Order: sequence, then structure tokens, then C-alpha cells
Amino acid sequence: MKPFEIADGIYSVGVADWNVRNFHGYSTEKGTTYNAFLLIDEKVTLIDTVRREFKDQFLKNISKIIDPKKIDCVISNHTEMDHSGSLPFLMHIIGAEKPVYCSKMGFKSLPLHFRPELNYQALENGSKLSIGKRTLQFLETRMLHWPDSMFTYLKEDKILFSSDAFGQHYAGPKRFDDEIDDLILHQAKKYYANILMLYGRKTGKLLKTVEEMGLDIKMICPDHGILWRKNPERIIRKYEKWSSQESKRKAVIVYDTMWHSTEQMAEKIAEGISDEGVEAMPLRLGRCHRSDIMTEVLDAKAVIVGSPTLNNQLYPSVSEFLTYMKGLKPRGKVGASFGSFGWSGEAVRLIRQELEEMEFEIPDPGLKIKYVPDAAGNDACYEFGRKVGKAIGK
Repeated sequence: MKPFEIADGIYSVGVADWNVRNFHGYSTEKGTTYNAFLLIDEKVTLIDTVRREFKDQFLKNISKIIDPKKIDCVISNHTEMDHSGSLPFLMHIIGAEKPVYCSKMGFKSLPLHFRPELNYQALENGSKLSIGKRTLQFLETRMLHWPDSMFTYLKEDKILFSSDAFGQHYAGPKRFDDEIDDLILHQAKKYYANILMLYGRKTGKLLKTVEEMGLDIKMICPDHGILWRKNPERIIRKYEKWSSQESKRKAVIVYDTMWHSTEQMAEKIAEGISDEGVEAMPLRLGRCHRSDIMTEVLDAKAVIVGSPTLNNQLYPSVSEFLTYMKGLKPRGKVGASFGSFGWSGEAVRLIRQELEEMEFEIPDPGLKIKYVPDAAGNDACYEFGRKVGKAIGK
């Protein structure tokens, strides 16, 4: 990825990671970018760095704009290594004595990542820094999605450098929202669902804080993916919707199967749900990645989980998915469990327990069928689906 100018004297100098396909258990089929930004002013300022593996390309990108040794200070919006990994390498080149500005929590966490210590300077929430003709303002965004996270707002150019918020894992040839179609919104939704869903309440409060501050935002520059310059308000409104976990009449049926019996149940349950006027999506684990399923869970009203019983336990892929979903803390969902079994049948009960711990509304204790569903079993699955569909429609 070549450096490019996003405003007068402001450059994107990050790199593209075309081949990454897994990011903390999240599938990144479109790759990703690690965005960083260079501000040319009386104090030449760099906002964020890139993953360590790309440090040489990163330095070349900066060198195409300015001699890296002329950088006066670095802003670290986020400690996570995809944005700070090149920091020690860079500081060795530009001068380890130069300040690295960060949040108060970043001041605690950065030294735990990198030794010897650099010249870290903690910023107060809401504080400002003059870099010449321009002024930077800093806003703590704790737990979005790390304790150290913060925004940097460039007052004169009305640009918000938003760290991981508003990002997408995307490494395509386009760089701005007005150069790409609406499919980028799906990548933004997937990013939110798998990275920020559990911080929904904090996200909602932050958006209100930004509104109360009266920040005029003409461009949003996240640390992953494209930059929002045509209509940054659009992604802000999406975040408002996603943070409230506003749901629609949709049920996601998540399951795995050994000999297709649980799959047969899932299809009949989906049919019953659909006949209640509710969109039903039967998604088989192993064929559908858990991060893609969670993208659909974000705005679904119901999550129905099915598993065969294996060794008196859940099928491994179902157990894994439930652990993953629990960590993301979806709210306000209807839940149900089902599955086939041979001689013990604990899976349905174990799923229900997991959904109850997630505070899902459970309209039915669950449905289990021995071995292969017959005509009566298929009817039972259909009626089970209709019952869940009615619960969604309340």
C-alpha cells in the first residue's frame, strides 16, 4: 500500500496485510490494513504505527514523504501490537528521547510491551496539543476495545483518528468510502459484531459524549480498512444502531451435525419459524465461520443452537461457538436448544444452561430426538420452530 494524502499535509502511511486470514479467531477473508497517519506541521507528528512484520515497508512509506528522523512526536492511540508493534523500531531510528503521547492507561501498558522504556507521556482526557498550525484533542475511549484506547481529533481539519472504532478488516484497492460500494458496510458490521459487541453500552455512551462535545467531523480515519470521508455520519449512525443491539424479526439457527439428524431438525425448525413470518437462517458450524455467524447474530432477535450429544457432552464445534458468543455478550435475545442423540442426550440441556447464563429469554426447554427424526419428529421440529417464531413476534 503506497502512502497517499488525505488532506493538505496529512498522509496515510500504513500498510496492507493482504494475506491474513485469521485475527484472534475472526476470519479475515478480505485481509486487513494497519493504518497510520503522518501530519506535516511545525511538529511533525505520527499517529500510530503498524504490525512489526511490516516495519520496513512502513519506514519506506514514511520516507517517501519526509526523512523519518524529522518526526518530532508519536501519538499511540492503542497499545495492541497491530498498531504499536513497529514502535521500538521506529523510535530507534527517529530518536528514543522523542515523546510518545498516549492515554493514562497506555502509559501503564506500553512499558509492559516494550523494553527498554521509551519517553511515554500520559495525556489527560480532553487535553489538547498544539503541533503548529494544528491542534490535536484527545478523548479516552476505555474498553473500546482495550483499556488504553483513545481517539485523536484534529481540530482544524475536522478529522477523527478513531483507532479501532469504525474500522473494517479490508485490504482491497480502494481507500475511501466514496470509492467502494455498500459491501464495505457488511465488513464494518462484521468488525463491530466480533470486536466491539460486548462493549455496546460503552460505545453508546461514547457516541453521546462525542455529540455533546460538538465535534464537527468531516472525516473518520480508523486503524483498519477504508477511511470515511464522503459521509462519516453514516457509519456513526450504524454504530448507534449496533451498540443498542437493535434487532429485527430474524432467527439464526446455529448447529453442527454428525450424521445429518441434527441438520434435518434445523431445517424443519427453520421452516416453522419462517411460517411465522420470521426470517430464518440455518447456519452449520464447520461450513460457516463463527465470526460470520456472529455478524448475523448482531441484529437477530433469536439464536437457536443445535448439537448432537457426543460422549455425554456438546459437539466440540458447538461448545466452541457458545464460548465465543458468550464472550461477545449479545443482549436481548430469544434462545432455544435442540439436537439428536443416541442414548443419553445431554446436549440440549447443556446448551440451554449456556443460553440462560447469557440471559437469553428461553420460551421452550428444548427439543431432542433420538437418532433420526421420523415423520412425527419432523412435525415436532416444525412446531418447535413455530413456537420460537411466535416468541420472536411478541
